[in-house]
Amino acid sequence: MSHTLSLRVPDELFNPLDKLCKNIDRPRTFIIKKAIENYISEYSDYEIALERLNDKDDKIVSSYELKKDLGL
Repeated sequence: MSHTLSLRVPDELFNPLDKLCKNIDRPRTFIIKKAIENYISEYSDYEIALERLNDKDDKIVSSYELKKDLGL
C-alpha cells in the first residue's frame, strides 16, 4: 500500500533537488523517498546509540581496546 504526501519546500531546497533529478535522471519522488528512508534509518541508529549510552550496564570500550581486540 502507498500513500500520497504533499509538501512545500523553499526554493533553496527545490532548486538543488531539481538539479539532482536532472543529473541522475530520476524523478523527485525517487529522491525524496530515498531521503526519507535514509533519515528514518539514521534516526533509528541514533535511538539505539542513545539507548546504549544511557544503559549503565553496557560496557564502554575505548578505541585502544577495540584496536587491540581487532589486532590492529
